[in-house]
Amino acid sequence: MGEISLQDAIQQFLKKSKLNAGIQAVRIEEVWEEIMGKTVAKYTDKIQIINHTLFISSTVAPLKNELLYQKDKIMEMVNEKLGEKVIKYVVIK
Repeated sequence: MGEISLQDAIQQFLKKSKLNAGIQAVRIEEVWEEIMGKTVAKYTDKIQIINHTLFISSTVAPLKNELLYQKDKIMEMVNEKLGEKVIKYVVIK
């Protein structure tokens, strides 16, 4: 029987369990500022992942407009940061 590290074992478990979605939903809040920068994070009211969809809420109209143009890039950066293809859609509210 081959040996694997504890980290690899936990990652395999999470991928097969339903816990992974909850963990990714929490991680997006932690890494949002790192991905988008302090200014965007400051004016983002709420960010969450539900069923492979990233929901971004802001009351700042120019920011919402810019985020709409950057949806594909945001999806790419978030998936890269989280280390797997978690996000399939981005919704700006």
